[in-house]
Amino acid sequence: MSAIPDAARIVRTVRGMAASDGAGVKLTRVIGTPQLPDLDPFLMLDEFGTDRAEDYLAGFPDHPHRGFETVTYMLDGRMRHKDNHGNEGLLVPGSVQWMTAGRGLVHSEMPEQEAGRMRGFQLWINLPAKDKMTAPKYQEFAPDGLPVVTPAPGVSVKLIAGAVDGVSGPIVQPATEPVYLDITLQAGAAWSYRLPDGHNAFAYVYEGGLQLGEGEDARPLAQQELAVLGGGARLQVLAGDAETRLILVAGRPLREPVARHGPFVMNTREELMQAFVDFQQGRF
Repeated sequence: MSAIPDAARIVRTVRGMAASDGAGVKLTRVIGTPQLPDLDPFLMLDEFGTDRAEDYLAGFPDHPHRGFETVTYMLDGRMRHKDNHGNEGLLVPGSVQWMTAGRGLVHSEMPEQEAGRMRGFQLWINLPAKDKMTAPKYQEFAPDGLPVVTPAPGVSVKLIAGAVDGVSGPIVQPATEPVYLDITLQAGAAWSYRLPDGHNAFAYVYEGGLQLGEGEDARPLAQQELAVLGGGARLQVLAGDAETRLILVAGRPLREPVARHGPFVMNTREELMQAFVDFQQGRF
């Protein structure tokens, strides 16, 4: 079976590694590891998911950010955020928060539950040099603010960013033109999606398993596996013998130097050092 010229291919697959963040919240880091340090413009992807309250109760107390954006997508559980600019909101199951840290803020993300399941994703997206010192802002979307389409039999797609069948997600970011789709496939269901030209992209399965790609480039992708995608623009997904859920994410690479340490992501070491000084002197 020969390769199909227009079909996207799997460049590599990786599994996440156990990590903790905040005040000891346990999670799986999938991007931002030695195996996959980044995927321009994506700097980090964490999956958090546990039924054990002790794994998340400590939350993420006050901490600073500068120079990038964070996207928090809640699948289960409730998380309250507050920042030092007076913003406050509550993330509930199915909701999304898109935070632009810009020139700097200090915020907290704390669970609003003492028992039950907490599950979701946090993705870090880089900002271009010209936007790193922009004013911080939040965009928050309740579950009913995220459109859902059924582009093929047995296929449901929730749109956070990007478009499917003429329907667009609510997030627009001209710098990276992101796509962020949450896809549910019934057993045996298939769907093809055309990725934007020139974007870096990945697929991450968080329930079930599927076959990704077409022809000789087709590969199985198991639960908690991430596939870095390349080649052609058309991606085909085919679910296995159980319902499968995955996120499909793409963004235009910035191709700029990255200087990062902890919660700050800048372009030069000097800018990074200045971020620490500004934070310590209360300029956030």
